[in-house]
Amino acid sequence: MKVLYFTATGNSLYIAKSFGGETYSIPKLMKEGKFDFEDEKIGIVFPSYNNGVPKLVEEFLNKVKLKSKYIFGIVTYGMYAGATTRHLIEIGKRNGIEFSYVNEIVMVDNFLPGFDMDKQLEKLPKKKIEENLISIVKDIKESKRYVKKHSIISSGIRVLSKKFISHDKFQDNFIVENNCNGCKTCEKVCPVNNIKVDKKPTFMDNCQSCLACTQNCPKNAIRVKNEKSRTRFKNENITLKEIIEANN
Repeated sequence: MKVLYFTATGNSLYIAKSFGGETYSIPKLMKEGKFDFEDEKIGIVFPSYNNGVPKLVEEFLNKVKLKSKYIFGIVTYGMYAGATTRHLIEIGKRNGIEFSYVNEIVMVDNFLPGFDMDKQLEKLPKKKIEENLISIVKDIKESKRYVKKHSIISSGIRVLSKKFISHDKFQDNFIVENNCNGCKTCEKVCPVNNIKVDKKPTFMDNCQSCLACTQNCPKNAIRVKNEKSRTRFKNENITLKEIIEANN
C-alpha cells in the first residue's frame, strides 16, 4: 500500500501513517516531479481547505498517474468538510482516477482566523478521533467500497466560500514579531518554498494558506491578522522533524 499525503500540522500525516503502508509527501513529490505510482492499494490523505481540496493537492492530482484496483481518499477537517469529498470525486473523474473509497475524519480545526485553538483543544476528546480512525483503517484493510457524498448544496457553499473568503495573497496576513530569532523553521515547513529567511522571514506570492509556518514556529513569533488566539497547534503524534521532512 502507498499513501500520498499533504500535511501542515501533522493531522493528515498521522492518518496516513495509521494505514501501515509506505507514505509519500505530496509537496515533495511535486518538487521531485514524481507522478507515477502502482500498488494494490493507493491512498490520498489531505485536509479540507475552504470547503474543498487544497490547491496543491488538486495540482498534484492533475498530474499523477495511479495504477491500482483500489484507490481511496481521506479528508481531515475540523468543523465542516463542505464539498471536499464531492470536489475530490470531480477532480478524480477529470483525471481518470476512480475512487473505491472516500471518507472524512473530524480533527482539530487549525485555521487561526476562524477558530480559537484553546477551545478546539478543549473539544478534542469529543471528536473521538481514534475511534473514527480505527473504523476507517478497518474499512481500507477490508477493501470496503464506499464514497461519502455531500449534497449539491455543499458545492454551492464552496463556491460562495471561495468568493467571500478568498485565500489569494494570504501571505499579506502574516506579521512577524520581534522575538523571531531567524531559525528558519518556517522556511523549512513551507510546502511550496514560499518563505525565505535572512534575519526574519519574507513571504512571497505562492502562499497556500496552510499555516504551517506560524503553527510550527518554535518562538510563536508569526501572527496572523484576525487570529482568534495566540495558541498554536501541532498533532501530538507527529514531530516537527517529520513535518519538516514532509515539506522541505
